[in-house]
Amino acid sequence: MSLVPSLTESVAATAPGLLVGATDWCSHPADLAVTRVKGTKNPDVAAVLGLRPDLVLANAEENRPADLDALRAAGLAVWVTFPTTVPEALTSLDRMLTACRLARPGWLDAADAAWAEPWTGARRRAVVPIWRRPWMAVGSGTFTGDVLARLGVDNVLADSPERYPKVDLGSLPAHDLVVLPDEPYRFTPSDGPEAFTAPSACVSGRHLTWYGPSLAEARAVLLAQLSAAGS
Repeated sequence: MSLVPSLTESVAATAPGLLVGATDWCSHPADLAVTRVKGTKNPDVAAVLGLRPDLVLANAEENRPADLDALRAAGLAVWVTFPTTVPEALTSLDRMLTACRLARPGWLDAADAAWAEPWTGARRRAVVPIWRRPWMAVGSGTFTGDVLARLGVDNVLADSPERYPKVDLGSLPAHDLVVLPDEPYRFTPSDGPEAFTAPSACVSGRHLTWYGPSLAEARAVLLAQLSAAGS
């Protein structure tokens, strides 16, 4: 079973019917019919145990150590991922699917090919908010930051001591782009861009932050959305 939306999609797309449970936030594939065990941060541990899965898929950032420790203490095997770059994500997915005794899927080969070509164009400097009230943004050492860097967009908060710092919009480093994903906060063209003077690009949070089948199309999708904000 999976406690991470992107890992849920990865297994479901590779071996439909293999999963016995997932979180309420696991939205892909849309027709996934499994037992729901509440959220990533507050899973129903008893419900997970009741499903008796052979393996529980988790992420070091999305899931709480206390919940994972409780699952292990009850005798369940827990596979924890924590990629911070696209290559790490692709390797991690390959290892995870192998642990699930699955053959390498075609979507993983497509993702490898999609991200193989390095960026050679002009670069932009961006701030990447993930929340407002209070404002928070992508900081250092994140998968999201690496995805953008591979698309010619440098995160101006990449040197922050925090991965997701609170920010004062009046004292942000110089930037010429604001990248606004639709998760975890649902930024939209009418909720977010008005707070900034730089051009804004509203982008798919699934393609920017998930590592799974979405990686096969994420490069093309994000480039189109980023280009809409101008260069």
